[in-house]
Amino acid sequence: MADGALRRRLRAIPWKTFCTGGAVGLIAALGHPPFDLWFLSLIGFAAAFAMLRLTASGFSDAVFGLGFGTGYFALSLSWIVEPFLVDPLVHGWMAPFAILFLSMGLALFWALAFWGAKRLSTTGWAVILTLTLAELVRAYVFTGFPWAMPSYVLVNKLVAQSAAVIGPHGLNLVFFIAAWLLAQALVFGGRVGLKIGAAVLGFVALAMPLSEADPQAQAEGPVVRLIQPNAPQHQKWDPQYAGLFFERLVQFTRAGKVRPDLIVWPETAVPVWLHNAANTLNIISGAAGDVPVVLGINRAEGLRIFNAAVLMDEVGRVTQTYDKHHLVPFGEYIPLGDLLSKIGIQGLASRNGDGFSPGAGADVMDLGALGKALVLICYEAVFPQDVRAAPERPDFILHLTNDAWFGNFSGPYQHLDQARMRAIESGLPVLRSANTGVSAVIDARGRVLDALALNTEGYLDAALPEARAKTLFAKTGDLPLSIVVVLLLLTAPLLRRRETH
Repeated sequence: MADGALRRRLRAIPWKTFCTGGAVGLIAALGHPPFDLWFLSLIGFAAAFAMLRLTASGFSDAVFGLGFGTGYFALSLSWIVEPFLVDPLVHGWMAPFAILFLSMGLALFWALAFWGAKRLSTTGWAVILTLTLAELVRAYVFTGFPWAMPSYVLVNKLVAQSAAVIGPHGLNLVFFIAAWLLAQALVFGGRVGLKIGAAVLGFVALAMPLSEADPQAQAEGPVVRLIQPNAPQHQKWDPQYAGLFFERLVQFTRAGKVRPDLIVWPETAVPVWLHNAANTLNIISGAAGDVPVVLGINRAEGLRIFNAAVLMDEVGRVTQTYDKHHLVPFGEYIPLGDLLSKIGIQGLASRNGDGFSPGAGADVMDLGALGKALVLICYEAVFPQDVRAAPERPDFILHLTNDAWFGNFSGPYQHLDQARMRAIESGLPVLRSANTGVSAVIDARGRVLDALALNTEGYLDAALPEARAKTLFAKTGDLPLSIVVVLLLLTAPLLRRRETH
């Protein structure tokens, strides 16, 4: 179809513009697990940037961006329906509304980015900056939800190592530049040779794979045992099955002639409350012998409840406790619930036991000879800022999670990729114990050294990988990139004047 005909169609009817953007967004989402077709993500964004030139300045830009974002997030976040299907007769009806409202809500950030790009540049090049800024805002506003960032499709590529310097949002910027160059090379005239050359160079740079780790280089150091009980969410708390899963955890804790230096159970692995767990902890201690154990367990203080990780020492005493502080909105608590309780609406307040309460904040757990670990519980591994929030630099990251909530299709694999990106950004290894998987040992460059497959039970003994020197991103975070992006956006109107003369 000629550019003119496509331009007229994109301008004519908003729903056609929205649907066109949605189709391109679906292609752009194919870079994420389980598809892992990173080059289709690049092509999808390049196509979106090219089509931005064809939309009319104004409402249609935002409509196209909204459609593009909706398609992208609907596919990449399709796992969001899984929690509603744990008890489908009660909650299943909510699933389509959840994916629709979430994907369109996140797409609003991209709609603003596409709208703003044409306000700042007639050719739409400013979308590189506006989309980078939109992703930065998405990571922080309303506690943030940066799942499925475009840069995550590059986690297996050498270029992802630049996140140690510029972070995942800086890597977003690199990705958007490459997509823009590809759009220019494939669609528009001008200095075609230069543009195609730059696009090919960018494509090759993104395509270079990350080298594999040398197993022999990782053979030294303390040994950590990661346990994966594989308790499906619909059975996890069922009295008919809870005992079976607990026995499985105890069996894996006791197994092996060679004892590890630390044993790790996943998030909420212990099927009783901490204040009622004396007998349960004695059983675990007996199975562990003289090996300390980090356990995921729920606990209560008065009416408040917490999603916690505790350290049980060699004689079975709980010596340290970490409470998850970055909670899932609407999943673990209702936003503004405590505030609403002050005006008489009590049923949503976490301080009254309706939902979890947040812990005091990020903290490290002293594990003796193994060093100090930053404990992240499930959702917290999604946020680079939660790693940087540690009061001191840990020796490694310990990630306890229950990815049974995320189903079997995409969610657990995407969560693993985000944990890998946390390793790259911080220069710290990540040890990951997941209920149904994927439990993994990740080195400080984000490479998976060993793992237990999804939906399998077992345990994994592995030497603790060494940390790298503190990265630049770990020191600075997103502030430098944010300042640069804002300053460049402020200069965009001056460039627009040159474009129009």
